[in-house]
Amino acid sequence: MYIVLTIISVFAIYYFFLIFPTQWLKIEHIHQPLNTGVRILQISDLHVDMLRISPAKLRAIIERCAPDYIMLTGDYTSKSSSISRLERYFKTIAESQIPVYAVLGNHDYQNAHFTQLLELFEKLDIVLLRNESRQLKEIQLVGIDDYSTGHSKVSDAFSSINTILERNVTVQSKPVVVITHDPNVLTTVKNHYDYMMAGHFHGKQFNIPFFFRLKPKGVLPAKGVYKGLHKMEYGMLYISKGIGQTGLNNRFMVRSEVTIHDL
Repeated sequence: MYIVLTIISVFAIYYFFLIFPTQWLKIEHIHQPLNTGVRILQISDLHVDMLRISPAKLRAIIERCAPDYIMLTGDYTSKSSSISRLERYFKTIAESQIPVYAVLGNHDYQNAHFTQLLELFEKLDIVLLRNESRQLKEIQLVGIDDYSTGHSKVSDAFSSINTILERNVTVQSKPVVVITHDPNVLTTVKNHYDYMMAGHFHGKQFNIPFFFRLKPKGVLPAKGVYKGLHKMEYGMLYISKGIGQTGLNNRFMVRSEVTIHDL
């Protein structure tokens, strides 16, 4: 009997501290006064092969939050076998009839079926920004490709923004919003922006002291910038803790997250 109770206790502790945080999804609300009236739902680091949030749960969140745009900030899956599962999530997002914009993350470039992954964006009308920009009604949107895999080209991403700002005073009044995966790209950004959304760090995923010394993730985490809202040199930065996991399908003292940005 003692052994049974011990096993149950160990399992309960394991579930509560390491599994439950991956299921107890947190909806973060960020209010950044850009006076656009725009609401953006950011979904980062899906990692569908290690995701315990169902498509139905995601659909309910989209319906309840009613965003004007959905932004996907990279790391969908590195496994070819998970592309069909990713399609189910993408379909759920696309069926909302809300405009969706996306960038790629480091894990996406590791996918052996990378071309098939790219085709999925096109098939479901999800606009993939790879170092390019779009003029939306309320904002200028810049998408910077993944920094950690060497695919980011900041000058290309901002090129049309800079041109428009020089020639059109009306467009200049619209805030510049950036989406990217790895916020370490800021070490190469010398352009003004009003707001940036990123992911990549999972809020540590395991909230233990000196985690980023044991597992270095670049300049920003070394400075303590790995989640939440930060004032940076050229604009404001928000780093999502992500909705999925990587490595181990666990979180410790860090809940899965999607984020509502009211700008």
